[in-house]
Amino acid sequence: MSVLRKFLGQTAIYGLSTVLSRLFNFILTPIYTGVYPTGVYGIFTNMYANASIINAILAFGMESTYFRYLNKHEDRKAQVYNNAFICVAFLACVFLGSGLIFSEKIAGYLASNAADVADYKQYVSFFLWILCIDALCVIPFSRLRADERPIRYSIVKFSNIGCFIGFNLFFIFGIPFILTHQLPGHLWLSAWFREGWIGYVFIANLMASILTFVLLLPEVMKVRFQFSKELFVSMFRYSWPILIANLSFIINEHLDKILLNKLLPSSIADSQVGVYGAVCKIAVFLSIFISAFRLGAEPFFFSYAKEKDAKPTYAFILKYFSIVLAIFFVALVANLEWLKYFIHRNYWAGLPAVPFLLLGYVCLGIYMNLSIWYRLSDQTRFGLYISSFGAVLTIVLNVLLIPYFSYMGAAWASVGVYFIMMVISYLLGQKHYPIPYEWKKISIYLLISVVLSFSSFYLFDRNVYIGNVLCLLFTATIAWLEKDELIRFLKRN
Repeated sequence: MSVLRKFLGQTAIYGLSTVLSRLFNFILTPIYTGVYPTGVYGIFTNMYANASIINAILAFGMESTYFRYLNKHEDRKAQVYNNAFICVAFLACVFLGSGLIFSEKIAGYLASNAADVADYKQYVSFFLWILCIDALCVIPFSRLRADERPIRYSIVKFSNIGCFIGFNLFFIFGIPFILTHQLPGHLWLSAWFREGWIGYVFIANLMASILTFVLLLPEVMKVRFQFSKELFVSMFRYSWPILIANLSFIINEHLDKILLNKLLPSSIADSQVGVYGAVCKIAVFLSIFISAFRLGAEPFFFSYAKEKDAKPTYAFILKYFSIVLAIFFVALVANLEWLKYFIHRNYWAGLPAVPFLLLGYVCLGIYMNLSIWYRLSDQTRFGLYISSFGAVLTIVLNVLLIPYFSYMGAAWASVGVYFIMMVISYLLGQKHYPIPYEWKKISIYLLISVVLSFSSFYLFDRNVYIGNVLCLLFTATIAWLEKDELIRFLKRN
């Protein structure tokens, strides 16, 4: 089996598990938006936005560092694993202890109204444990990827999402059914159950996180508490710029939801965050593909770096990754009139933000692919510079736009920031680690996808049939133009 076929095979498995897991999770979106008012769903969106930022801090960039050092120190793989896990575990435990001590103050900061502080304190406690446990799973998951065990990785992921969905359905439908029909146990349940309380979603997440940790115990048990100071110092120097870069990326991704809550009047803040969070779930289809690609690509990029044809291979991958992104972009916008039924009609006012969110994800996906240059060349400080600039620009644009344009301003800011980061990464990469990307073709395909997508949405008023015809013509044209290279690739591999 060729290296590229192996890469595509493993990426397909990671992709299938990621897509199915996220799609199963997506099933909950119409349920949430149907059960919870926009204001309550705004609480859900706000809590997960804050959690995403903390997740990046606790991981400390050790995921990428682990892959890099496995290939730099093939004779010290056990030490690399030990150091990475101990570092993340230490941070997670310190975070958990500190968070529990200051949980009331954190709740006061997050709550929009003083009356909600008691509930927020419970939400905070749930998330402290969720974030700590999830952090403990980061390096064991990375080990599964490094050991090329995508099947086991997928099983654990499916178990997590199955548990999460199961508990959600039990709290939202199961318990009310038991109470309504006075089935066995209804008296005990009625003593504590609060119908419509968003906290049960967070409890379901906690249960899923605990199950995931239990399933990863075989990997956790391989940790030996033998700490190499010399190796850790080297890993830390590589890792902390990635931490800042990842943190900045998460800020770019989720800070808009937090700022919406803070910059809009309190009377509409939770509702507007709820609407924006719901339509973001539609755009997440493209994010799923990017995440799936990253899971397979990251270990491959590091392991293949020493090969003579590494750079042309990276260029080939980016070209076709960009093509798939462009096609998905056009297809999702073309079918938005059907996809909107995944959320309740109360949230449809936010649909005009979706094309901009999708375009932002296109730029983000390409940026993430391009960012491999500073990781392979051990120049992770550039990732820090680019992402920090992106984070500052995100804050500035959101502060300027949100008070006047609400969530539309947040969506416009997202596109602008990701596009600028993509361009900067490309220019710096060509200077410090040149890769022969076919940028003329990539740019033309992306530009055409933008024209077709926004024409489908605005000019043809989201007509599904016209949109899909445009998508099919676009796909057929690319297939015809790229057929010779694809045939050569298939023959060679």
